[in-house]
Amino acid sequence: MLVGLPGSGKSTWAASRKRAVVLSSDQMRLLLSGSETNQRIHGRVFAAMRYLLRERLRLEQALTVIDATNIRRKDRKPFLKIAQAFGARVEAIYFDVPLETALQRNSGRARRVPEVAIRAMAARLQPPLLEEGFAAVKKVSANGGSAKAKPRSGSK
Repeated sequence: MLVGLPGSGKSTWAASRKRAVVLSSDQMRLLLSGSETNQRIHGRVFAAMRYLLRERLRLEQALTVIDATNIRRKDRKPFLKIAQAFGARVEAIYFDVPLETALQRNSGRARRVPEVAIRAMAARLQPPLLEEGFAAVKKVSANGGSAKAKPRSGSK
């Protein structure tokens, strides 16, 4: 599960994972409404993502990446509960990028998130913790470097 602000590098990272299926909230918005920016269908987007995750787990499919901001624990909890119900291992990939870096990257995109929205998300951002139920938390910094949090005991 990816966690981070818009412009932090989540989708770029996800696209580089050739063996994974990526469930992207932006792509789900596009699929459902024809627009990646349609925020009016937020509930339907995430309901569809949860449905697809459940189906992939039922079919015992390999790696699935949840590509959304997932900035709050309550945003992450439904995905964690689904995975735990199937006995799946969940890792958080936390894009620990300074706000100013995310804003700068966002300004260079074709499809920009309003700066006020990114600032509001930064104020609400809750970094992922092992205690939420993650088997591991990996941190990706602004320069692309990564560090891994200690896995929970009993994790493989």
